[in-house]
Amino acid sequence: MLTIWGRRTSSNVQAVMWCVGELGLAYERFDIGHNFGGTDTAEFGRLNPNRLVPVLADDDGPPIWESGAILRYLAAKYGPKKFWPADPSARAQVDKWAEWAKINVAMGFTEPVFWRVVRTAEKDRDPDAIRAAVLRLEKTLKIAETQLSRHRFLAGDDFTLADIQFGHVLYRYYDIDIERGDLPAVAGYYAMLRDRPPYWKHVKVDYGDLRVE
Repeated sequence: MLTIWGRRTSSNVQAVMWCVGELGLAYERFDIGHNFGGTDTAEFGRLNPNRLVPVLADDDGPPIWESGAILRYLAAKYGPKKFWPADPSARAQVDKWAEWAKINVAMGFTEPVFWRVVRTAEKDRDPDAIRAAVLRLEKTLKIAETQLSRHRFLAGDDFTLADIQFGHVLYRYYDIDIERGDLPAVAGYYAMLRDRPPYWKHVKVDYGDLRVE
């Protein structure tokens, strides 16, 4: 059984949990981080010296930290071939989109946009900085718009690990109060993802406890 440390409102934890749900794996998850605390304990420091969530252990195996490494581990050990191909060339086609999503989309959204809108008090928000960050993000999202206008999923016509890395960001992107550009292919893709039961369970999570008024 998988053991996972991390609060369900963490976007990186959500990506891991969505993957776990899609693969139908048994797990036990412990709420750690933010309001739950626990990352400053000696025990957690032994699991992850960075003291960040998520952390995963598979049965009695050593702890794995960094969400991208966890996702690749789960995909390699438990994922079907279309989700994470065995052929190195085919796998690289999935992995490049997964890396692109994590580095460009997730990092371009979480702190520059989400934190400024949700985790910053209204009196301290900078509308111009938020708008500029949204425009930068949407310039990146236009790459996905082109890809998704040609393919059903981000890395092609099959659901893969790349969709986990990209798609988990979209719930908050479409849920928060910002002015969004017209990206019909991305919007249609998000509508398809949000109908997947594991997405409902692990990604469409109330983040009210993160909000700063």
